Amino acid sequence: MRSTPKDFGTCPFVTAQWLLQGKWSIVILHHLSEGKLRFGELERRMPELTHSTLSSQLKRLETEGLVRREVFPEVPPRVEYSLTQVGEDFIPVLTSIETWGESYIEHLRKGDVELR
Repeated sequence: MRSTPKDFGTCPFVTAQWLLQGKWSIVILHHLSEGKLRFGELERRMPELTHSTLSSQLKRLETEGLVRREVFPEVPPRVEYSLTQVGEDFIPVLTSIETWGESYIEHLRKGDVELR
């Protein structure tokens, strides 16, 4: 893992970027903002994501305190993922990202922005 940036914990932009650096972090947080999900449910919602990538992204988000992993003592074991309070505090940001993303998609449809 890369070393923590110098301004982590002092600059809000560096801190947020570090916490959300995984390619799928925001999408995972979006799905979990809708409620608790099991690993398989997350996999079905993001079929282009590999099992190992989802696993590592969830572990990182859990380590950073954004996601909670709850293991139930059942056979077979049941594991649910949900947002922590810190993760829930990010929901308004997700809403803003969604609004901005919808606006940008509209620019793409109009041809205001070239697709790559």
